[in-house]
Amino acid sequence: MNQLPIVESNKYGDGVPFGDPNWYRLYNSPYYKDTHVKFRSQVREFVDKEITPFCREWDEAKRIPLDLFRKASAAGLLPGVVGGVWPKQYCPNVPAPADWDHFHELILIDEICRCGSGGVVWGLVEGLQIGLPPILHFGSESLKKKVAPPCLQGEKVICLCISEPYAGSDVASLRCTAKREGDVYVVNGEKKWITNGMFADYFTVAVRTGGPGKDGLSMLLVEKSMGGVECTQMHCTGVWASGTAFVTFTDVRVPVGNLIGVENQGFKQIMYNFNHERWGFIVQANRFARVCLEESLSYSLRRRTFGKRLIDHQVIRWKLAEMARQVECTHAMLETLTFQMCTMTPEDQNRLLGGDTALCKVQATKVFEYCSRESQQIFGGASYVRGGQGEKVERLAREVRAYAIPGGSEEIMLDLGIKQALRNAKL
Repeated sequence: MNQLPIVESNKYGDGVPFGDPNWYRLYNSPYYKDTHVKFRSQVREFVDKEITPFCREWDEAKRIPLDLFRKASAAGLLPGVVGGVWPKQYCPNVPAPADWDHFHELILIDEICRCGSGGVVWGLVEGLQIGLPPILHFGSESLKKKVAPPCLQGEKVICLCISEPYAGSDVASLRCTAKREGDVYVVNGEKKWITNGMFADYFTVAVRTGGPGKDGLSMLLVEKSMGGVECTQMHCTGVWASGTAFVTFTDVRVPVGNLIGVENQGFKQIMYNFNHERWGFIVQANRFARVCLEESLSYSLRRRTFGKRLIDHQVIRWKLAEMARQVECTHAMLETLTFQMCTMTPEDQNRLLGGDTALCKVQATKVFEYCSRESQQIFGGASYVRGGQGEKVERLAREVRAYAIPGGSEEIMLDLGIKQALRNAKL
């Protein structure tokens, strides 16, 4: 194998040890090309200018400004979060980076998460990342043309409505109904913990059109303008800026043309969407763990106790080392998974990667939880105050559970990982 020379000028970032993935720090990687390097700079410039300085303001306001969507689209970011294929036919004025793949998407989400606010990240990209793909994969062409362009151009906001007060991970038990009456479905029911619900124009909704269980579910596109859609702000522990809503549908008349895919085949669409959603959670959770590490290491260089810097105490170095080894290992696991997404067919991904994705999600959320706790210990009282030096650490501590539970709780993910391994091994 050819040895590659290290070029110091290729180093990228602020230089804080472990503050960025190792390929930023001159490590050779088989995954990244010049197109990824250019895109990384493009995203970081936008985040540093348009997002990070305003996170506290938006978090306290419990929403992000709607013009941020248009800015993010114009900067070439929004179309990059809906999967490995750039949807160029629906956003012709937003060119894709050369050779677009899932590693570009990893860079995009990872760099946005440097802002240190799960609420801002979810507010800007999460609703789009999980709400639009069912339409792109299963919707009619007329539905795609109606919904995709305004969402990708930042003119409209979309969200996904699966969870209910009565069922979360137990998707087959959903109760929200859609009864066919001529050329419309009449939708009644409730959805809970809906990211972007407070400012969404479109709702990708799992509804019961048939009998009990998974074979009676369908997916519908509900529009806020149809009437009968009520969204109430939920006061959650964290992710405040994401517009999390309790959504009530009361006799909403939805045209049959807004059916996504085939009636009573919605469960398959939901499952198809889950791997990509969980992969996105992995990227976010591990970068937030890295933010905790980076903030802690930087703080330990400034803070002095007992006549010396925090970093000069052995126990602090031990804490930082424990954080670093876990973050770096998780990122390596993430890159391996991302490579499979780039090289496997969609069918093989659904067959083989569901269990590994589930296990990697648990790995990422547990590492996030560990790093959050240790960073609070390093910051001390500064991590218990909103704003100031410990702003990111305090905010992320409130957002750990938003990653350990949504998209499949850790307990269910662990079980899924083993069950799929046994199924694939035919044991």
